Formats: sequence, C-alpha cells, structure tokens
Amino acid sequence: MAIIDLNTDIVSLTAALVDIASESLDEQEIADSVEHALLGLAHLEVVRDGHTIVARTHLGRSERVVIAGHLDTVPANGNFPSRLVGDVLHGLGTCDMKGGVAVALKLAASMAAPVRDVTYVFYDAEEIAAEFNGLGRLARERPELLAGDFAILMEPSDAGVEAGCQGTMRVDIRTTGERAHAARSWMGSNAIHALGPVLDRLNTYVPREVEIDGLLYREGLNAVGIRGGVAGNVIPDEGVVTVNFRFAPDRSEAEAHEHLQETFEGFGLTVTDSAPGALPGLQQPAAAAFVAAVGAEPRPKFGWTDVAQFSVLGVPAVNYGPGDPIFAHKADEQVPVEHLHRVLEVLTDWLTP
Repeated sequence: MAIIDLNTDIVSLTAALVDIASESLDEQEIADSVEHALLGLAHLEVVRDGHTIVARTHLGRSERVVIAGHLDTVPANGNFPSRLVGDVLHGLGTCDMKGGVAVALKLAASMAAPVRDVTYVFYDAEEIAAEFNGLGRLARERPELLAGDFAILMEPSDAGVEAGCQGTMRVDIRTTGERAHAARSWMGSNAIHALGPVLDRLNTYVPREVEIDGLLYREGLNAVGIRGGVAGNVIPDEGVVTVNFRFAPDRSEAEAHEHLQETFEGFGLTVTDSAPGALPGLQQPAAAAFVAAVGAEPRPKFGWTDVAQFSVLGVPAVNYGPGDPIFAHKADEQVPVEHLHRVLEVLTDWLTP
C-alpha cells in the first residue's frame, strides 16, 4: 500500500495520487491508501463500502455539504506516472479527477471544525458502466451516507462552477420491411428507406431552451447511429436509428420519454440507456454562498455527470474542480498548478467559520 501524506502541499499530494495506478475496477490500492490516511484524523468518522471511502464530520452544524470525487481513471496512454513541467502537472488522472480528490483530501485533513458539516466521498468505478459506480451503489444501498443540503462533485470544470447537468436518454427506433433481391426491389419493402421520416423529424427539430436558476440550458436531439442491411444485393428488412436526447434538468426521465414518443409518433421506441438530469439548486443557502465564494458566474453543465446521483436523492449539486475538461482522457492529460491552489483556497474559505 502506498502511504500518502495529507500534510504535504497540494501539488505533491496530487502527484502522489496520480502515481498510484487505479484504472477502473483496480482501485484497491488507492482506496486502501485514502482510508489509511483518513483513519488518522480524529475529527472524522470513516466508513468503507467496497472501494469507496466516506469520511464525515459530526459537529451539529445547521447545514451539511457533500464533497465527492472518484478514485479511478481510464486506462493509461503513455501518461503514467506524473511529471511536473513548469506550472502544469501532467499525467493520468491529473484532470479527471485526482486533482479534485487531492483538494478534498486536503480539506478533510485541515478543516477539523468547518462552518458546515462535511461528508467527503471518494468512490470507485466512475469511468465504466453505471452498474459498477460506487457513488450510485451508495445512492441505492446506503443513501443515508450521502444525505446533505448541497453537494459538490470535483469534476474538472476549469475551476468554475458548472451547475446541475443534463439528463440523457438513448432510444432505438426500428422499422421493418421485407427482403427481396435488389434487382427486383418492388418485390420487397425497404426498411432503411422507411427511416426517412425519422431523419426528417430530426432535421427539423427545434431544441428547447429553458432558464433554471438564471442558467440557460439547451436541449439536443440527434441521431448517433444507424444500422441496417443484409447484403449488397438484398433489400433490407430491418432498419434502426439510435437517437440521443439530452434534456434539461427540469424534465424527469418519464417526461423525456413522453416527449420522444410525441416527437416520433407512429414509430416504436426502445429505451437503451437513460439517466436523469440534476437541478442546479443555486437558491439553496449553501449553494448561493458557494457561488459567491467562487466569485464567477456559474455556467450550466452540458453533459451528464454524477451530480445526477445526488439529484435523485433530493440534494442539489454542482460540478467544481481543477482542470480543463477538454484534457480528460487524453494522452496529454494535465492540470494547471494554479487551479489546484485556487480551488483549494476557495473551498477552504467557504468552509472556514
């Protein structure tokens, strides 16, 4: 087990975490290291669930906030271990999201008596299928560990607040026909041609824009895949177009599905993937104070993140972490040293009595 020193500076701590290999489903060593470090802090109750570590203060404050970050990374791509070049730390997970995890660990170690009670969550398996996600597992099986008035997910956000997130739903729209020899096409029925009206509706679709908590969310409806065909000389008897709907967080999954049924009336839909959005909740006192502490205008989150896990539990959440998300999963993944210091300073000030 690697020993991590929570008293070291934020850059060194981030590098130490990066240098512990933790690809998804291989998080035991980093989880052991994090647990060992946190167990040495008398002001925290530490709970382990698989390779997810939860640490909580119990000070009787009027508000409780949750600060969460995942421990796993995507597979290495010639970017392991870490290396510091000037004012930029390079390496697997620096941006997504061991820089954010390092910030949370520094807060856990240094804030023995924060102005708000804090629950720190360091979870496994975020980068793979949702069934393995440690935060989702807690939400389903031990939701009391995630209870709070407000949550911050240490998702790389260019050190700015990205509030809430869009929901996402993928559906397959299937048409059927009758096979025939392509030289005698009139003897069959072309299922791919029958998809034409679906594509027409997508081409003419006008995405909805909705303002929530002063943030403008823009929806999107797009074909992301199409398949069909048997052979080069056969009229296809099946065509399938896969459609992805990115919906604003004021819609539930049921409402999103109803909208797709209305949009593609006359066609059958098969839902293949679905996840709810998350409302920003910026009117909550803790959220408003946090946005003020950051000192920059929040932005809506276009895309889905684990803040939705909190939304399901009725906990408003934002994305806030060091690193530009465009570097996530890239061979040249990196985080600016200035981001690490700035995010740590903002959160420290926000939690200081």
